[in-house]
Amino acid sequence: MLAVPGTPNSAARSLAEEVSSIARSELPGLDARIGYVDGGDDAFPSLEAVLAHAAAEQKARAGADTRAELGAATVVVPLLAGPDSALLRRIRQAIMNSGSGAELTDVLGPHPLLAEALHVRLSEAGLARADRARLFTVATAADGIILATVGGEEAVQAAGITGMLLAARLAVPVLAAALDEEGAIARTAEQLRGSGSQQLALAPYLIGPEIADGLVGAAAAEAGCAAAEPLGAYGAVGRLVLSNYAAAVGITLPTQAQGVPVR
Repeated sequence: MLAVPGTPNSAARSLAEEVSSIARSELPGLDARIGYVDGGDDAFPSLEAVLAHAAAEQKARAGADTRAELGAATVVVPLLAGPDSALLRRIRQAIMNSGSGAELTDVLGPHPLLAEALHVRLSEAGLARADRARLFTVATAADGIILATVGGEEAVQAAGITGMLLAARLAVPVLAAALDEEGAIARTAEQLRGSGSQQLALAPYLIGPEIADGLVGAAAAEAGCAAAEPLGAYGAVGRLVLSNYAAAVGITLPTQAQGVPVR
């Protein structure tokens, strides 16, 4: 069960469906469903309602077949790159209210694959070289990265771990800052410039639905720099969703689906 935060809309649904499709392609037969933390209608069903429906289906199957086991648990995976305590409390409450007994996994990061995804999004925006090993340069490549997240200090600390991995890939300084803390982006930009970085870039350490439209653009304007796109439905996001599910139910995935980069 993919728990999708933020305002339910067609863009969030498309992204969630693509992430679910990636997970299903890695594990054929996976029953992947989507619930919206702020949902509440037929188009965007709430997480609580989808969980309750899944639990009812499971009980009906068990009643029809005495060999069926109720232990085929539902696993809820938050579509979040980093921790957001307020959102996670709401997801836990939805699980409790549903009576489903579903298990909640960790968020997707920090993880090396998210550093890879950030690198790809920066290179797509012309803000980083696609391959550090190649000898060509990108005129617009940033020499300092603001890693933007939401969720307070805990989220900033978690983003900083992935930020260190990104810094190693790009060989430039990377500092994490909270989009939802007033002035944090501007202060981080000032800190990077004070340490010698002249051409900054903002990299959203976000999947996408969890933030309001225009927030990334406003933060980039505040920092006086360009911004990459959020992580979105990058392949690694779907693989990490599946990896969290597999860890919860105790199954071993094929190597390419374990959330480990394949070279």
